[in-house]
Amino acid sequence: MHKLHHRSVTVAFGLLLSAFCLLPTAFAQNTGGAKGKVRNLKDEGIANATISARQKGVDLKSTKTDAKGEFVLDGLEPGIYNLAFEARGYSAAVQYNVEIKKGKVRDLGDRLILMVDRGSRVIVKGSVFFKDGFIAAGAKVTVERVNGDGSIRKLGEAATDSQGEFSFTQPEGTAKLRFTAVLKDGKAVKDIDVDSAMVYRTALNLDIDRPKP
Repeated sequence: MHKLHHRSVTVAFGLLLSAFCLLPTAFAQNTGGAKGKVRNLKDEGIANATISARQKGVDLKSTKTDAKGEFVLDGLEPGIYNLAFEARGYSAAVQYNVEIKKGKVRDLGDRLILMVDRGSRVIVKGSVFFKDGFIAAGAKVTVERVNGDGSIRKLGEAATDSQGEFSFTQPEGTAKLRFTAVLKDGKAVKDIDVDSAMVYRTALNLDIDRPKP
């Protein structure tokens, strides 16, 4: 009698445990989700972007992109959602009327493009001059980021216009930028510390006089 009772308790416990194990699977089958890649106009994935599923203006669930700009937003009840995309330095965007089906993860592909928000950009406007004060049109300007460990990463290049001016932009954030101007045998280097979004102005003076005509 005692053995039978023990066996019944064991079987009942086993069935109860099995029921709990099936709950996550059943829950996953009753919900759905969306996945995709968030990128910019340069075809670069945007890391740490926030994707939120909204209904009636309320954010019901959110996730963030990985280092490649990819995301999976799951656990959503079947229905129609507006998906909001937000990232620092970019204008927010919304993809409307995204249908989520039970047990399915909808692939939105890599067409989720965010535009740069000019209001949150570091803008450097500079001028290049010869040693004798004349403007240096056509100078090549290289922009590099100087990291805390002393390493340097090239960010881009520009050329001065007919007025000897150039412009460079990057997302808001603290950084040390190194500008190197080269024209003929002349060269000038200048470091600029930037942080918040604003317009920074600088001037570089080449170490040669303007060549005589």
